Amino acid sequence: MPILEVEHIKKSFEHTRVLDDISFSLEAGQAVSIIGSSGSGKTTLLRCLNFLERPDCGTIRVNGETIFDADDPATQKESEIRRKRLHFGLVFQSFNLFPQYTALENVMLAKELLAKELPDYKSRKKELHREISQQAKNLLHQMGLSERMSNYPHQLSGGQCQRVAIARALALSPDILCFDEPTSALDPELTGEVLKVIRELADRKTTMIIVTHEMAFARDVASHVIFMDDGKILEQGDPNEVFEHPKEERTKQFLSRFHQE
Repeated sequence: MPILEVEHIKKSFEHTRVLDDISFSLEAGQAVSIIGSSGSGKTTLLRCLNFLERPDCGTIRVNGETIFDADDPATQKESEIRRKRLHFGLVFQSFNLFPQYTALENVMLAKELLAKELPDYKSRKKELHREISQQAKNLLHQMGLSERMSNYPHQLSGGQCQRVAIARALALSPDILCFDEPTSALDPELTGEVLKVIRELADRKTTMIIVTHEMAFARDVASHVIFMDDGKILEQGDPNEVFEHPKEERTKQFLSRFHQE
């Protein structure tokens, strides 16, 4: 059974259709790259999965459970949105770190807020804090930031900030880790260090959706590629097939720039 099933998702802003009948599925351990021109709907799709936007039509299922159905108001309760977001860890383009917190505190924050809702939080406060702190330290060590845990975002490079953001997304153990152009805000020399981390996550079979303009990376790391254009999925399949033998003319035009580099 797929870990994620997206069926017939549509989204409009006023009179502009941004997502037009989007359907795809994702298996556990699979890394999917979503490619396409700016404005093709890639970021809006991630925001719909993370409930930062609400689809107008369609369904979303995770592990066989329907977590959103546009025809079923029971799946759209605001009180349930935060719980449903836990299925998806989202790494933004622009880091979105809290400037007043250290790298370690940024990674710990969401887990600590959730811990405060536990019925036995007061009696286990110190124990839970130690557990959350240790997990955050382990994640930052995994990101190569053991020496930077006490640094604030302004004391970190862009690549280091993005690695903190990845650790923060992983802290809640999401079913699916989503990346929205994770290198677009980075200088070229810093891009490689973030892509290296994502590549290592793929090697460990982390389930991921990666929106990216890094075509070589999309081809080499992904197990499945989706090409979007004008709010639609025009083509999807094995990376080598899509990149080397695209079937749609629009896909060929888009990828011709990559092949010329």
